Amino acid sequence: MTDTDLTQEAKTIHDQLPPEIDVTQADIEEKLDTLVNQYQVPLNEARRSVKNNLAADTNADASDFSPDDQAVDINTIDEPEQWVDLTGKVVELWEPRNEAIGQVGLLGDETGRIKFTAWAKSDLQALEEGRVYQLENVVTDEYEGQYSVKLNSTTTITELDTDIEVGDNATELTGAIVDIQGGSGLIKRCPTEDCTRVLQNGRCSEHGEVDGEFDLRIKAVFDDGETAQDVLFDRETTEALTGLSLEEAKTMAKDALDTTVVSGKITADIIGQYYRVTGPIMGRYLLVNEFEQAGQVDAPTEILRRARAL
Repeated sequence: MTDTDLTQEAKTIHDQLPPEIDVTQADIEEKLDTLVNQYQVPLNEARRSVKNNLAADTNADASDFSPDDQAVDINTIDEPEQWVDLTGKVVELWEPRNEAIGQVGLLGDETGRIKFTAWAKSDLQALEEGRVYQLENVVTDEYEGQYSVKLNSTTTITELDTDIEVGDNATELTGAIVDIQGGSGLIKRCPTEDCTRVLQNGRCSEHGEVDGEFDLRIKAVFDDGETAQDVLFDRETTEALTGLSLEEAKTMAKDALDTTVVSGKITADIIGQYYRVTGPIMGRYLLVNEFEQAGQVDAPTEILRRARAL
C-alpha cells in the first residue's frame, strides 16, 4: 500500500474520532504503516485494530466511531483475505474432520450460499441450523475457485429474530466443451484432514511430501457461442459424464504406467460435445452440479474454430 493510501486512511479514521480522543493524523498513519507494511495485516483489520487501541487508550467507546461498512452479499465475495460482515442463515452443519475446527457448514442469504469454518480455539458461540445470524469481522478464503469464510476470535455473532429465503446462485449454460485443461483426469489430493489440495509432484503446498489419495475431476472450457466459461466437474459428475469410475481410471493408469491416459480418454470422449450445465459460479469456475446432453447451439462453426485454436 502506498504512502498516499495510508495518509488517506489515516485522515478518514481521524475524521471519525469522537472529540475526547486527542491524537494526530500522523500518529494514526504511523500505526497503520506498522500493521500493514511491517506485519502484513489486511487493511480492514488494521483499521479496526487502530480504532480499538485508540478507544482503549483513552477509555472511549469504540462503538462511538463511525462504523466501517463491511457488509456484503454472499454472491459478491470474489477475493480472498478480505474482512467482511455477513447476515446469513445456517443452511447445513457438517461434522468437522479436524479437532482444530469448532464448526463447519453452509451459510446462505438471498444471493447464494457459502461454506463457513469456525476455529475451535476461537471459543465462539455455536451456530444452529435454521437460525439467522449477523456475523461481523469474518475473513474470506478461496481454494480452487471456491470461496468460503472463516470465523475467528475477533468475529462477533448476533442471532436475529428473522428468516431468510436462501438463494442458490445457480447459473445455467448450454454449449460445447472446447478444451480440457491441465490438472484434469486422475489426480492425487493431500490426505491431511480438512485439506484437499491437489499434489504437485507428490507434494502438498501446505503439508509437504505426502502419500496422496486418488480423485477424478475435469477442468474444462465451455463455450455457448458468445463467451467461454471455465467449468469444473468433481468426481461424482465426472464419473456420470464419462461413465469412467475412479477405480477404472486407477486401473487404466496402472496398466499404462501413466496417469495421463485417463485425461486423454476423457478428452477424446467429450471434446466438442454439447451439454446443458447448471451450478454456482465461484471465482473463475462454474461448479457443475447437474448436466445433460444437449443439441447444438447457434454458431457451431465459430465454436469449433475456437476449439481448434485452443
